[in-house]
Amino acid sequence: MVIDHPVLHGLTVFERGWLSSNNVLLAGDGGGAALVDSGHVAHAAQTVALVRHALAGERLACVVNTHLHSDHCGGNATLQREFGAVVFIPPGHWQAALDWDEDTLSYAPTRQTCERFTPQGTVLPGETLRVGRRAWQVLAAPGHDPHSVVLFDDANGVLISADALWENGFGVVFPELAGEPGFDEVGATLDLIAGLDARWVIPGHGAPFTDVPGALARARSRLDAMRGDPARHARHAAKVLLKYHLMEVRSQSVARLHLWAGDTPYLRAVWQRLGHPQRSLHAWCDVLLRELVDTGALALRDGVVHDA
Repeated sequence: MVIDHPVLHGLTVFERGWLSSNNVLLAGDGGGAALVDSGHVAHAAQTVALVRHALAGERLACVVNTHLHSDHCGGNATLQREFGAVVFIPPGHWQAALDWDEDTLSYAPTRQTCERFTPQGTVLPGETLRVGRRAWQVLAAPGHDPHSVVLFDDANGVLISADALWENGFGVVFPELAGEPGFDEVGATLDLIAGLDARWVIPGHGAPFTDVPGALARARSRLDAMRGDPARHARHAAKVLLKYHLMEVRSQSVARLHLWAGDTPYLRAVWQRLGHPQRSLHAWCDVLLRELVDTGALALRDGVVHDA
């Protein structure tokens, strides 16, 4: 997606399906381009094709990850192989990425897939990332992920917000699923964004938008609802995990889905926290599954669940 607006000249946004993050190609003007986030591993071949076409002969110098959830860095390894790109990550997960510690990186507790890659540098909060004619401030944005960053081009008022701010909310607050506080960090990050003179926001999911005050108001309203009813957030997160799993596998029998659910620590933790001792994990998952089917997010045919 190339938006015909002078403020966004030199930026190409690859808006992906909702469960694979957007990617933003920053033109290098001869010095090598940078790609912010790389989508899910299932879409890596598509990412390579999109990037190669948009580069139009320019070199891809680096990939910059806003955070290391599997839908934001799943294409890293492929891009390293195809383009020789250097990968920069936020510092909080540096050692975990080097060691490929899937517990710390969240891939084990969510049972999500990410191809192993090797980071070669960090993108540090407080520093400036210079790509082509733009200077991007790197800002810490904890909440959705404790180590996430956002990128802000102050000269043009452009914010790459990752999952800290969408047009209608923000990403699941994963620390809360692990029994750690995260809502206050979300609020602090929204305050940070409100203090910027952002006129365009390129989110991690969904189309770029300009109504920043409206998005912030909707995000604060959503956060207030989560604080008032944490169980509602946890239940929503459980459905996101189910939907995400089906996006990865495409289809699966209900029986195998039950096995996956029983082997997914974050899902079990939410079930236990919501207090359902009278209902088995499998029965609880079936309730969530029916709700996802009713909304059209999944399809169920002859005992097999399909992504929709």
